[in-house]
Amino acid sequence: MARHCGAMAAGPWATGCLSRWPRGWCSSPGLPGARLTHAGPAARLQREYDAVVIGAGHNGLVAAAYLQRAGVRTAVLEKRHVLGGAAVTEEIVPGFKFSRASYLLSLLRPQIYAELELQRHGLRLLPRDPYSFTPLLEDRSPPRSLLLGHDMAQAQQQIAQFSQKDAQAYPEYEAFMGGLVLALNPLLDAPPVDTAALGQGSLLQRIRALRALRPLLGAGRVLGRQLPRYYEVLTAPISKILDQWFESEPLKATLATDAVIGAMASPHTPGSGYVLLHHVMGELEGRRGAWGYVAGGMGALSQAIACAAAARGAHIFTEKAVRRVLLGKGGRAQGVVLRDGTEVRSKLVLSNASPQITFLELTPQEELPKDFVQRIRQIDTRSPVTKINVAVDRLPSFLAAPNTRDGRPLPHHQCSIHLNCEGTHLLHQAFTEATHGHPSSRPMIELCIPSALDPGLAPQGCHVVSLFTQYTPSVLAGGRPWDEQARNAYADRVFDCIEAYAPGFKASVIGRDILTPPDLEKIFGLPGGNIFHGAMSLDQLYFARPAPSYSGYRSPIPSLYLCGSGAHPGGGVMGAAGRNAAQVALEDFRCL
Repeated sequence: MARHCGAMAAGPWATGCLSRWPRGWCSSPGLPGARLTHAGPAARLQREYDAVVIGAGHNGLVAAAYLQRAGVRTAVLEKRHVLGGAAVTEEIVPGFKFSRASYLLSLLRPQIYAELELQRHGLRLLPRDPYSFTPLLEDRSPPRSLLLGHDMAQAQQQIAQFSQKDAQAYPEYEAFMGGLVLALNPLLDAPPVDTAALGQGSLLQRIRALRALRPLLGAGRVLGRQLPRYYEVLTAPISKILDQWFESEPLKATLATDAVIGAMASPHTPGSGYVLLHHVMGELEGRRGAWGYVAGGMGALSQAIACAAAARGAHIFTEKAVRRVLLGKGGRAQGVVLRDGTEVRSKLVLSNASPQITFLELTPQEELPKDFVQRIRQIDTRSPVTKINVAVDRLPSFLAAPNTRDGRPLPHHQCSIHLNCEGTHLLHQAFTEATHGHPSSRPMIELCIPSALDPGLAPQGCHVVSLFTQYTPSVLAGGRPWDEQARNAYADRVFDCIEAYAPGFKASVIGRDILTPPDLEKIFGLPGGNIFHGAMSLDQLYFARPAPSYSGYRSPIPSLYLCGSGAHPGGGVMGAAGRNAAQVALEDFRCL
């Protein structure tokens, strides 16, 4: 089967990645990638805790770690056999460990790294430099490509192949965007301002609201006179913004991918500029805007956060599906009921599930305001994403940058490799086809090969390839389902596209895992397959996430909090929602 591979790695987690947590666990500190060991008292689910967290996605685990750190006895209940939500490592093809859903790290808040001591709990990061590679299809030999890294002079040299003017403008563009990120950054680490409380809340509520104003006022102060220009970035189509800076299509299309990734939006969609900002707000090991891989796959990040929580005494369980939130007198949340009928009582309930699952499935509808329920139903959850995980027996060799004879990874193999990005018109065309119910004929493809930096993910000589592709509608034209035939037809189309850039790719494939929007919803609980738990459009951010008057993590149900990506500041492996929600819940807990 593995034509050019060495012997398969032994067992499903040969590199020590997180597999199953059938009961409660903690890790041996200081041993990166070590298997988790039994945590004694956590082996048995208790019938009462101070706090229960529904779902062990990264935000839920972060919330649990902060609650337990503050002395709040916390249990995390996960319905799947593996922790991490969408940040998981799974062996789909024997011997190949995939970051099955999320696949890159940058946005995780630096405070979480430090405060939870994630490095001590086994987290190891693999920064990428260069980080972006865009090969072109063109009638010249060899075709050109655009390789971008952190060395500005080298990046300008690459851009100059297409435009000297763009090469000169690029440093100023980066500085301009960096200024906006610097201003907005503090808003990620605090609840949005409660405008209702400012006007008519209790004294305590008004004090809280005034405190929450600080980051907003600070952002305005940093933006200063540039505020009108930055306002345009947040509200305009990203194509308009990029046209103001650049003239070369390969550069504009490469940058535009960050504005539409995960979004059912075109570069011509108003507000797409914010999505780009959202994806450049992170940092990795102190380098702003950098993205990298997690050694052992994304599940190793979830493992490290879980270890941080368990080391403080949190109880973490898999295969414990929650059926509903338990309500007491006055409609206050007082625990959960599991699918098997077990009741787990608590003073706080935090839900890492999506707003739709939390409020439309787990909470009795009659206990919620009708206008709130309507708002939750109206959240835009359209998803363009189909994720394809591929096991290959050799590295792809691109016409624009052929492999060496020894087949070892070259600098571009560690990058996000952008295909079908010769121009923004191709992205818009792919989007337009999906809006009519048809998978894109020439999809936008972000191809990553994490095993180029982390060879333990695959047998010797082999590699794991992550294909983040769009646009694919959740429902096909005519109401047709995403059956096996439709899945395979689309994956074949994606592979044909890759073959055009890297001949021999299709022959190298050993196995593949195709996750369409309905699959992402069914497996990971992502509503509509949306990786952000809801669109990151301006009408669904800050004050309005998940609904106006409920953007501060508290819900209409007292003691029930939303701590996942459906809450402020939104999606991505960021952890901010979990950290912020835990702090809000702790405030209330001290008053109980």
